[in-house]
Amino acid sequence: MPKTKIQKIIFGLLMSYSMAFGMEIYNIAVKMGFSQQAGGLSSMTNDVFLPALVEMSYMGAIVFLCSNLWGNRIGASFAQKHCNITKDNPYFCMLLRQAGTVAVMCPTMSLVATILFNIVLNGDSIWQLPAIWVGTVLKNFPMAFFWNFFAAAPFTRWFFGFICQDKATESIED
Repeated sequence: MPKTKIQKIIFGLLMSYSMAFGMEIYNIAVKMGFSQQAGGLSSMTNDVFLPALVEMSYMGAIVFLCSNLWGNRIGASFAQKHCNITKDNPYFCMLLRQAGTVAVMCPTMSLVATILFNIVLNGDSIWQLPAIWVGTVLKNFPMAFFWNFFAAAPFTRWFFGFICQDKATESIED
C-alpha cells in the first residue's frame, strides 16, 4: 500500500476516480429511467457511459478534495475507535476504515451533487435542499457502500500494486 506522499496521492486519485465513475454510471442510469424499466438497471445501455465519464472528470476531483480534507481522516478515526490494528485482523480494520469513509463521503458527495445538479443546474428551490439531499443520500448510500467494498477499493488496490511495484523486491527476484 502507499508508503510515500506521491504514492498516497496516486492511490487517492485512483480511489476517488473509481468511486466517482461507478457512482456517476449509477446516477445517470437512474436519471435516464433504467431503474424504472422492467429489467431494472440490467436494461442499461451504453448511452450511460459518455455522460458518466464527463461528470466523473470533475466529480472525481471533488471526491479527492473532500476525502483528503475530512473523509479519510474521519474514516480512519472511526476504524481506530472500533479496531486495534495490533490485535485485530488487519483486513477487518481496513474494512472498518472503508465503512467509516463511505459513511462520511456519501452524504458529503450527495450534498455536492444536490447543490450542483438540482439547485444550480436544474433551478430547484434552495428551500428544497434538505429534502432533495436526504433523498439523494438514501438513493446513493447502498450503491456507494457496495461499489466501494466490492469494486472501487479492490480495483484501486490491485491497480496501485500494479503501477507502484516495489523496485527493491523486483531486484531481489531477478
